[in-house]
Order: sequence, then C-alpha cells, then structure tokens
Amino acid sequence: MLVDTLGLVWGRVVHEASVQDRDGAKLLLLGGMPDRLRKIWADGAYAGKLVDWVADRFGKVLEIVGKPPGQVGFSPLPKRWVGERTFAWLNPYRLLAKEYELSAASAETDLDLAMIHLMIRRLRH
Repeated sequence: MLVDTLGLVWGRVVHEASVQDRDGAKLLLLGGMPDRLRKIWADGAYAGKLVDWVADRFGKVLEIVGKPPGQVGFSPLPKRWVGERTFAWLNPYRLLAKEYELSAASAETDLDLAMIHLMIRRLRH
C-alpha cells in the first residue's frame, strides 16, 4: 500500500505471496504515481535497485528509513510507522483477516471498502 503522511491510502496492489515486496512495489507504483508526491519512505525490505528504479522511472526519491546507528532493541521509526499504523487501523475488518476472495481484484475492493468506512467514521466526528 502507498499511504500519505496521515495514513490514508493512495494506492494498493494485492498479489501472490510469492512476489517479493520490491517487485510488488513496482506493480503498485506503475499503477499510478501521484504528481504531488515528492518522496517515498520505505523500510529496508525496499532497499537496493528499487531506489534507482523509482528515481529513473518517476524522478522521485525513495528514501529507506533504517535504524539509527548503534540502536539496540526495538524503537519505532516515525516515518516508517505511518504505513504500519494504517495496517493496524485495518486489522479490525474481518473481511481482511483471511483471504476469502477468489481474485486479487476482490481483495483490493475489500481494502477500498474498509478504508472508505474508516474515512467516513472520521468525517462523522
């Protein structure tokens, strides 16, 4: 998923578990890169050739957010945890808990519906 700094979903792709995260990111970004997006923060799983690919293909910066030097143990990394927080918001939605869908398109629609529900609840308050 591609989320903004508020944790709202800008893009999502559901693919087979056999697809590496870096390759899934390419599928996601090829689906549509928002013009106003200038920088993408990602964790170490996305390091390597993907950083150059994003720069060459879209002229955008893919910044890998890693642990501070010398860190021992767990410490949340603010930029990277925006995406993790979005996954936490989606956890209560039972339709996302297991893969009940027959197609990736149905699973993507379920993600869309869950996020729409979250946004409507926030607007209501």
